[in-house]
Amino acid sequence: MDGRVLVLNQNYEPLHICNWQRAVALIYTGKALSVEHDSVMLRSPSQEIRMPSVVRLYDYISRPLPEIKLSRRALLARDDHKCQYCGESARDLTIDHVIPREQGGRHSWENLVTCCRKCNNKKGNRTPRQTGIKLIKRPRRPRFIPYLSFATFRAALRNEAWRDYLEPFAPQLLDGSY
Repeated sequence: MDGRVLVLNQNYEPLHICNWQRAVALIYTGKALSVEHDSVMLRSPSQEIRMPSVVRLYDYISRPLPEIKLSRRALLARDDHKCQYCGESARDLTIDHVIPREQGGRHSWENLVTCCRKCNNKKGNRTPRQTGIKLIKRPRRPRFIPYLSFATFRAALRNEAWRDYLEPFAPQLLDGSY
């Protein structure tokens, strides 16, 4: 039991992840319905309920879609914590400009990739073509429902109980593209 609960909007859109205490409070105040349960039982002197793992709000919450922020954490999540030149999963990944800034490369989703130190040193301040290395995947801005941060969304996809509720909002993450 990790105590995290996926909160869905009335239309089953993922809104955020909260702790189990908040989810139980939403259920008992009549603001949410438990959709999925864990096997863990919560007991009080007068009641016993199953621990919720997914709750759906009764009322629709209208929120503007936020912009996906470009950050190191989001880039690591997009590239699945792997070097985009050699495919190695290293702990000390760096962020690399595919087209170096000195050569007119921009600081954008389409020009940034995660890279191991070995490949970053090999590439230096040159383009992949100039060094003879190839990108595994072309970098681009992720497309998904961004109510959850991108890294949180990617991590949430690993939870089997939540997967059915998240997959419709990010099919491109499941087939290996962005």
